[in-house]
Amino acid sequence: MTKRERFLNVLANKPVDRVPVAFFHHFLEDWTDFGKGVENDEVFEKNIEGHRIARRLFDPDVAKIMNDSLMLMPVEASFVKTAAELRKIEPLSMSSRFVQRTLELTKRVREIYGDTDAPVYATSFSPTLVLRSSLPEGRRPGLGGPETCIKRFIKEDPEALGAACKAVSEGIIELNRLLMKEGGVDGIYLSVNNQSGFFPEEIYRTYISPSEKAVLDDANLLSEMNILHICGFIGQGNDLNLFTGFDAAAYNWAVHTEKVSLSEGKKLFGGKPVFGGFEQKGVLYKGTREEVEEYAYGILDEAGQIGIMLGADCTVPADIDDSRLEWVREAAVKYAGQPVRRMKYHAEA
Repeated sequence: MTKRERFLNVLANKPVDRVPVAFFHHFLEDWTDFGKGVENDEVFEKNIEGHRIARRLFDPDVAKIMNDSLMLMPVEASFVKTAAELRKIEPLSMSSRFVQRTLELTKRVREIYGDTDAPVYATSFSPTLVLRSSLPEGRRPGLGGPETCIKRFIKEDPEALGAACKAVSEGIIELNRLLMKEGGVDGIYLSVNNQSGFFPEEIYRTYISPSEKAVLDDANLLSEMNILHICGFIGQGNDLNLFTGFDAAAYNWAVHTEKVSLSEGKKLFGGKPVFGGFEQKGVLYKGTREEVEEYAYGILDEAGQIGIMLGADCTVPADIDDSRLEWVREAAVKYAGQPVRRMKYHAEA
């Protein structure tokens, strides 16, 4: 099977010659460089070159464009001091330098994968994560800060918080359309989370998730391949039940943080395709080849080979030896050629 045929079969819960493998990692090891590619050409080029170097060591079954140098959409929210001022936040203009740089990065990285039929995804972040990183009290390198102001805004005016998320989502939606129509990507890989119950369940369901679902639903109008990543980064877990109403083609979550296996998650998400299984800094990062292979076998013993893709809870360390990723693919090939060792999952589940 070609990579695309294999992956489309995964999304359709159909048999494959062997399960595909997809791992992603950042290319900027210094968190202080994240987001600086809008103006810093050196950081921007380093982000792109990182894909090229990794591509030489591992030819992915599914690729994702890592936008480290741009990372989170820079929404203007520096003026927000009270919950009421959240209503003044506006969607980012598509004429902004951030958007143009994002389109350039997407096109250039897409060319790196031009000689493969592997599906290629654009990385997209939830409106609430973008908002939380844009507010004055939430700024820090990486993925947001303590956000004490958000806790206060929830008490003061949760509807204003919902309005701000909606405004941010409109800019994200337009950017995703641009990347799919002009950037050459097959779909979006949407990162959402409510790590460690940051938002109370009722607040999340009422004011946060609608804008996230809107991003995914709009992307679904252009592609039937969009993936939902429920981010359990560095061990911060989520209640997966909050995300069962999201209409994605496949789902990924932190198996080891949430303590929900691939087969259990597949049932939770209505039998839709799922992927993952490896820890971020576990055996894949530090184990022997034999240990990595046996670990992959264990995942497939538990989950089966229908509607399954091997991957990790979240991004693996940036300094990982990319040749290790090939060990997993070779394990998948070997596993497919062996008699089934156990059958805990069936295609009709």
